Amino acid sequence: MRTNYCGLINTQYLGQIVTLYGWVHRRRDHGGVIFIDLRDREGLVQVVCDPNNAITFESAEKIRNEFVLKITGMVRNRPEGTINSGLVSGEVEVLVHCIEILNASLTPPFLMDDENLSEAVRLEHRYLDLRRPQMQKNLRLRYRVAMATRVFLDQHGFIDVETPMLTKSTPEGARDYLVPSRVNAGHFFALPQSPQLFKQLLMVAGFDRYYQITKCFRDEDLRADRQPEFTQIDIETSFLTETEIMMLTEEMIRHLFNSVMQINLPSPFPRLTFAEAMSKYGSDKPDLRVPLILTELTDVMSEVEFKVFREAALKPDGRVAALCIPQGAQLSRKEIDDYTSFAAIYGAKGLAYIKINSIEHGTEGLQSPILKFLSEAVIKIILERTGAKNGDLIFFGADRVKIVNETLGALRAKIGHDRGLTTSIWEPLWVVDFPMFERDEEKNRWQALHHPFTSPADGHEDFLESSPDKALSKAYDMVLNGSEIGGGSVRIHRQEIQSKVFRALNIGDEEAQGKFGFLLEALQYGAPPHGGIAFGLDRIITMMTGAESIRDVIAFPKTQRAQCLLTQAPSTVNEEQLRELHIRLKRTEILKD
Repeated sequence: MRTNYCGLINTQYLGQIVTLYGWVHRRRDHGGVIFIDLRDREGLVQVVCDPNNAITFESAEKIRNEFVLKITGMVRNRPEGTINSGLVSGEVEVLVHCIEILNASLTPPFLMDDENLSEAVRLEHRYLDLRRPQMQKNLRLRYRVAMATRVFLDQHGFIDVETPMLTKSTPEGARDYLVPSRVNAGHFFALPQSPQLFKQLLMVAGFDRYYQITKCFRDEDLRADRQPEFTQIDIETSFLTETEIMMLTEEMIRHLFNSVMQINLPSPFPRLTFAEAMSKYGSDKPDLRVPLILTELTDVMSEVEFKVFREAALKPDGRVAALCIPQGAQLSRKEIDDYTSFAAIYGAKGLAYIKINSIEHGTEGLQSPILKFLSEAVIKIILERTGAKNGDLIFFGADRVKIVNETLGALRAKIGHDRGLTTSIWEPLWVVDFPMFERDEEKNRWQALHHPFTSPADGHEDFLESSPDKALSKAYDMVLNGSEIGGGSVRIHRQEIQSKVFRALNIGDEEAQGKFGFLLEALQYGAPPHGGIAFGLDRIITMMTGAESIRDVIAFPKTQRAQCLLTQAPSTVNEEQLRELHIRLKRTEILKD
């Protein structure tokens, strides 16, 4: 039997006989003595095959990378000058007494310590990619975070309850993944986008505190931080206010970072209202590591000659704002053009700027193609409000509020990181007081900013029917370093309020009954006040590991085309399977790489 893991052998085992199992990381023949770096999930140990042991040496000569071995030998000190301080086992080696090849290996398509691999090759051979030390480290950290989460929630009275994977389609958010029913012809299940309704029903059922680390599914366009299936830390509790829920879950996140990574996040996390976040940072998930803020200028631009600024200031939903970059006057014309191209991604038609060469010389000390369109009084206000100093540069955004916020918000974060302006490593915060609704201009209707089960803020119930644009909600998002890692709210626990929200969303009584009748009925049977939050486990682990994509912290992820290169899923199915599911394809499309 195995006595030890390879990566845990150290000087305390000197002189002992150990039995190890693992994979050949490297094989080196040094003048007749063969050295093998044997690897398992805990790391490496150096194994020495002496030619004086003819049987083991003969086996060692056959060994190549990724062969699976069983080795028995004695732990001894490495020779002087060969110590590897980067390994737990770096001071010792194992002199082989017996070696057994448990399985051979083909030459792998890449080395396990190769850092420059194409993602397609990695995903196609994921079982090999997962052998690499960094991937082993990532998934082990994920395991530790999940365990620490379970321990914390268990200690605070939460119980783990599984909710269904086959449920009802309620297409109000992202697209559902649909599952056809063989037994009920023409009917479909949906894979859950979240356990939202079931966890609310668990509160109605009196379980008081629920959690689940669960898979969720959304058929949406993918990015580096999105997958068709992802994992949530899902939490719901009864009889707590939004402040109490935030305090409890904030404590959980601090516990995770401290216990797993020895990182002490601040206590308490700062809080920003949605309105403050959008005004100062142009984003409801601002990266507070970047100290730059936006300056409001809409009120002073309504009469300027510069048409772009004037028209934006006069629009009912327009905004003119500025972003001051310390020592930004050093930016070259090419760098400014590159940032202008970046701004265009978010809908900006251009990126006006002023370079501050010398404030003391008035407009003569400024450099910009738009100066001739601005009065000295307006320029003075711009400089005063932005706090610009000599050597700074001011970028401007002028358009509809949404475009200005998205453009300057993204530009703020990019420039802050490009120019090394960040002031800390970890910056969490809460964003609160979200609007209940946002306008869907294409469909000319209101839609829920979070989801339609979010409770309106105290005193805002009357706005649901009279002025939906004024209604705020009891919703809260936890943001870390510019990424939303968790979002939640106090839920609606009274049937009449839930019906009002549905009507505000243009969901009539008949449609509401068809989609959510079970919830509306349950709310009439003594539903307690309740609320919760869901954290994106994949995203949290990505941030902890510093990975570029959540695909690096998921064992078997999909590509950005929602495909599994390892199993070649999704794939076609045969005609018999389709007939059993009462499905007939009108045409077949072949997926191309």
